[in-house]
Amino acid sequence: MTAPSLKSRLASKAPLLGSWLSWGFTPVAEVMARAGFEFLVVDQEHTAIGVAEMHALVQVIDLAGKYPLVRVADNDTTYIKQALDAGAHGVIVPMINSAEEARLAVARAHYPPQGIRGAGLARAQGYGLDFAGYQARAAKETVVIVQIEHIDAVRNIEAILAVDGVDGFIVGPYDLSASLGHPGEWDHPDVKAALDVVGKVVRSTHKAPGFHVVLSDHAGLKSRIEAGYRFIAYGDDMVFLAEKTRDEIAAARKLLS
Repeated sequence: MTAPSLKSRLASKAPLLGSWLSWGFTPVAEVMARAGFEFLVVDQEHTAIGVAEMHALVQVIDLAGKYPLVRVADNDTTYIKQALDAGAHGVIVPMINSAEEARLAVARAHYPPQGIRGAGLARAQGYGLDFAGYQARAAKETVVIVQIEHIDAVRNIEAILAVDGVDGFIVGPYDLSASLGHPGEWDHPDVKAALDVVGKVVRSTHKAPGFHVVLSDHAGLKSRIEAGYRFIAYGDDMVFLAEKTRDEIAAARKLLS
């Protein structure tokens, strides 16, 4: 039986739990896919993952039966095209602060007449043997997730989500707090107020509301789920290893003392 598309899963309002990849190592992607994350995001904005590494990661995630997404480096025609040509089921586009920027992201993710995506041949198109089939699937199934990670985006969030072709959003908590002058200060009143505004939209929008819970934080994850977020990225390959290494060396040192 063919698995449902990511787009249909997001539209179904069922929760999706995935994670984030900051390293370009395919065995790590395979381990995380086998662990049971439903989607994995290849991050090209804040990492050293290049185009070739992104292709390989998308391939591994896809062949493992999970949904591959790419957080592109910018709302840019080439970056979006490269991710989708690699076979990503969709893109996460950073720093979308207005409806016009959201419309551009959607246009860049779709072929004419829906958009302005360039037509080329790569993995997504069956290495040149299935362009027509892919074109038909892409028109119906390409996912565009916008990142709400600036106070301007919070102010414009309803207009952004009203854009046709935007499937959902994901909050970038670090950049959002930084845009308010309080990077990483989750309890600052200004940051909490901005997240409260987003929270009201979470409960009313028919688009998929998402949040990246970056650190291993069960209570934080539970609170986001209870708040209605259902497209949730939990953790990060780099962070998981850093946390585990820190905790294990601390435990070992206690045994030696």
